[in-house]
Amino acid sequence: MVTNVTNFSRSGLYDWMAQRVSAVVLAAYFLFLLGYLVATPDLTYADWHGLFAQGWMRIFSLLAVVALSVHAWVGMWTISTDYLTPMALGKSATAVRFLFQAVCGIAMFAFFVWGVQILWGI
Repeated sequence: MVTNVTNFSRSGLYDWMAQRVSAVVLAAYFLFLLGYLVATPDLTYADWHGLFAQGWMRIFSLLAVVALSVHAWVGMWTISTDYLTPMALGKSATAVRFLFQAVCGIAMFAFFVWGVQILWGI
């Protein structure tokens, strides 16, 4: 049996569910922020800082950062395995796909750590 060590869960159904759940979390976060902006038209830096200084908002934001990371990883993995194939790239496809996934994974990890630092550095 051949297994691919670069996918998120080794299960297409689990990846599909992870991407759908992460999309719902991101949509809820976006709608909340949009609602907050509409509800407070005279928003100041102090108001914005006060919102993000609250524990529940930090946790909600951290959940959104995790959801963004999962969503991006599953999407990147799907695209790379669909389009970076031996049929498209020849014998170097596996190396190119691995390099692409490694660079994307490092970038996503860096963005995740950066997001956590921003959220908990308030």
